[in-house]
Amino acid sequence: MIKLYWSPRSRSFTAIWLMEETRLPYERVLTDITTGAQKAPEYLKINPMGKVPALTDGDAALGETAAICAYIADRYPETKLAPGVNDALRAKYLQWLLFSPSCIEPALIQIFTKLEVPPSTAAWGSSTQVFDVLDAALQNGPWILGEKFSAADITVGAGLHFAVRMFKMVPPRPAFDAYIDRCVARPAFQRAEKIAERA
Repeated sequence: MIKLYWSPRSRSFTAIWLMEETRLPYERVLTDITTGAQKAPEYLKINPMGKVPALTDGDAALGETAAICAYIADRYPETKLAPGVNDALRAKYLQWLLFSPSCIEPALIQIFTKLEVPPSTAAWGSSTQVFDVLDAALQNGPWILGEKFSAADITVGAGLHFAVRMFKMVPPRPAFDAYIDRCVARPAFQRAEKIAERA
């Protein structure tokens, strides 16, 4: 049985959305980060970073949201959440799957802290560049890979929803609003939102 270790009102939302999209049976294991449960030795064996979400699937154990998305999409191809290894879309899928943790999240930290980092030395370039590139990529929609919804939409969609709608750190743009609306309209997103808001 897949076990998803999570906490309400956290980055766990993305992994919950993923699991709800798959329709695979899974158990949610509440991990109360307000009491430090994620720092317990038994939890650190699953995710040594002591963060949520984390996931176990038999003998496999991993943390990091994008890694969880990649693992589930590849381990369970019947979910159709990832292009196959020989599919030409696979390259762009991997790029966008990792775009949220490697570009969106650092850009939001830059915006929040007003941190001045030369674009030539910042791995994400600049916050302006991150959201301009994402805006351009979403013009062809409806999804980040075009017609096919994938796990990359889960990581990008959750990141963009967080940035634009929840915390209003990024100004709305027509392409962002249309894309977020499509994400929010998905029944799995709505189920995940209800789960993630309650303990």
